[in-house]
Amino acid sequence: MTAALEVRHLVKKFGGLTATDNLSFSVSTGESLGLIGPNGAGKTTVFSLIMGELIQNAGTIHLDGVEISKLSTAQRIKKGVSRTYQVPRPFAELTVRENIRVGLMPNSVRQMVFGNSDKARETELALSVGLSEADIERNVGELSMGDLRKLEFARTLATGAKIMLLDEVFAGLTSGEISMIAELIQDLRDQGFTFVMVSHDLPAMEPLVDRTIAIERGALIAQGSFASVLADETVRAAYLGT
Repeated sequence: MTAALEVRHLVKKFGGLTATDNLSFSVSTGESLGLIGPNGAGKTTVFSLIMGELIQNAGTIHLDGVEISKLSTAQRIKKGVSRTYQVPRPFAELTVRENIRVGLMPNSVRQMVFGNSDKARETELALSVGLSEADIERNVGELSMGDLRKLEFARTLATGAKIMLLDEVFAGLTSGEISMIAELIQDLRDQGFTFVMVSHDLPAMEPLVDRTIAIERGALIAQGSFASVLADETVRAAYLGT
């Protein structure tokens, strides 16, 4: 079976530092993969390479068996892969609706975006991630961190993403907000979306992933079920410090 997402022998260097070291892994359609590792292990770098925000020194990236390594970020988004960020990056001067509108037209310049809108679809996307009707017309500066996370999901869905890279989606959230975001991820899993998830909140991550890989200094050190990876001695030494 062709993997939905596959990276092969990925290498990224920053001067003398190797951030991603011959890393290979794949994700099947509809699977949720956990990606863990200590701070500085290269997890966010992996996401940036997959999205084309950074360019690898060696290795290739494939979506549905087709290499995308030389495509721009916009082209990769159009192919169906998108990401969230550890620190949400909405357009701060825009409303929730306008942020979603940009996602619906990722290849359009802003002047064109505001002349071509689908308000029904914008509203549908906002409500689908748990934002309220009142939230839709608010400036994003008025949103809580939990609602900013929901907006990230709405923007990602607006691009038509089939594969979502989730970078620390629970960071900065209250326990109640974590539960809401976890429920949203589970709902999207049930709809067949594919995920790669980075999180330091291991208890929140555990029920949301089918399989887990661990990296250290950009290299794969363990893979398997969440429990087996956490029990691995190399992972415990590198990630948990035990």
